[in-house]
Amino acid sequence: MRLVFMGTPDFSVPALQALVRGGHDVVGVFTQPDRPAGRGKRLKPSPVKIAAEELGLSVFQPEKIKTPEVIHQLRDLAPECIIVVAYGQILSTEILQLPSNGCINVHASLLPSYRGAAPIHWALMKGESHTGVTTMLMDEGLDTGDMLLKREVPISESATTGDIHDDLAALGGELLIETLNELEIGSLIATPQTGESNYAPLLKREHERLDWSRSASELHDQIRGLNPWPGSFSTFRGEILKIWRSTPFILLDKDLEAEVFLKAATAEPGQIVQALEDRLVVQTGDGLLQIMEVQPAGKRAMPARDFFNGRHGQAGEKFE
Repeated sequence: MRLVFMGTPDFSVPALQALVRGGHDVVGVFTQPDRPAGRGKRLKPSPVKIAAEELGLSVFQPEKIKTPEVIHQLRDLAPECIIVVAYGQILSTEILQLPSNGCINVHASLLPSYRGAAPIHWALMKGESHTGVTTMLMDEGLDTGDMLLKREVPISESATTGDIHDDLAALGGELLIETLNELEIGSLIATPQTGESNYAPLLKREHERLDWSRSASELHDQIRGLNPWPGSFSTFRGEILKIWRSTPFILLDKDLEAEVFLKAATAEPGQIVQALEDRLVVQTGDGLLQIMEVQPAGKRAMPARDFFNGRHGQAGEKFE
């Protein structure tokens, strides 16, 4: 099929590669303009641009997708279908109606759940036990179009957003090929979205700060949901500290467990109850959480106990 592909981040790349491997004629790849990055603020191409150039595909990088000039380019490319995977710009009605087979989006959730820009992050932060990928026909709404195909994946209690991101990116490429195959043979069925929906907004700084009055399970979900980007944080002695890994409080040593729970009985949320061999046990608003890996500003990530020892920390001190 003659296709135009629109995408920008790492998540989009497996879908683009799958289209080329599948023998589809990708006549143009649209991605966001190069952006300044790093300390030197040098212009950095998007992962999709890098992949497209490696595949020998034509790349277009309009600042705005809705301009008459870009629409004219799209008409000249004459795609039968436009594929959109985390592009980062909203398509106009004119663009949505341009290809004969419409525009198909690959979305990293089981729609109608987690519409929006950060579906993987929010699925983990909300403690979901499963998520997945949905292909859909795009309409003027935000991830509201008719659903085509879905695939589900489990979320383990230790999985991070990085883990699930990579799984869903690969799955998205596979599901896209299945979707186009069914479209070509005429067996594809579009199903309207019904039932309860929710929204997965862009992450803000306020979503990253740990509130120790929340439960241990909620904090653990927040920490892993923000790993590897942008990371959750707290402060220790006024120093901002990224918290990268945690685990629920589970000990096999019954005597040590009794000692920890005895200390926790009078602890406040955020208070470090005990420093174990490679972790810190912290009281929360409901239950205990073990902090495994942290990162001080300007430093590398390290075991939480190493950080604590380096600051000559004492049990009873608090994360704020």
